[in-house]
Amino acid sequence: MDWTDLIDTAFKVAGNNNQATRAEAVRTVEAAVIDGENPVVSTAGRHPDHFRKGVLVLTTHRLLFLKDGKPPVPVPLTAITDATVTRTKLNGDVLTVVALTGSHRFEDVAKADVFAEQLRAAAGRARTAPPTKPTPTDAAPAELSAGDQLLGQLERLAALHASGALTDEEFTRAKARLIG
Repeated sequence: MDWTDLIDTAFKVAGNNNQATRAEAVRTVEAAVIDGENPVVSTAGRHPDHFRKGVLVLTTHRLLFLKDGKPPVPVPLTAITDATVTRTKLNGDVLTVVALTGSHRFEDVAKADVFAEQLRAAAGRARTAPPTKPTPTDAAPAELSAGDQLLGQLERLAALHASGALTDEEFTRAKARLIG
């Protein structure tokens, strides 16, 4: 599956049949692709700050949120510590992605349970994969040992918790995933 197919499918799920918007989303994401990055799966969802749905794209390296041709909001898979789904009457299926870079919430997500499962699996593989050449989005420099990297990740997680970005429950789950 290529970027165009993936994004077209997600826009159809979102109910957006505007070809110009789809084409702009494809151009935007292709311009931001990292070397060796490939699309895996996509779905439709809405960021709480937006009324219309956008596209959530899971790649081999990141989670991207695309909306109206704006630059994608990237979350590196190595930074993702948890992905949970809750159901509400007002916002439908809500996907909460907890990452070392912050917590991200997406509402009215299509096939949220399946997407969250794929996201958790991809994040787990990314964290356990042997290191490749560093990219600007890597959380820790390559010269740090695995212990130093884990300590740095735990410190960032604690800082997010202290700032109120993570609840006690989210912090505990994310810490357990990092350690275990």
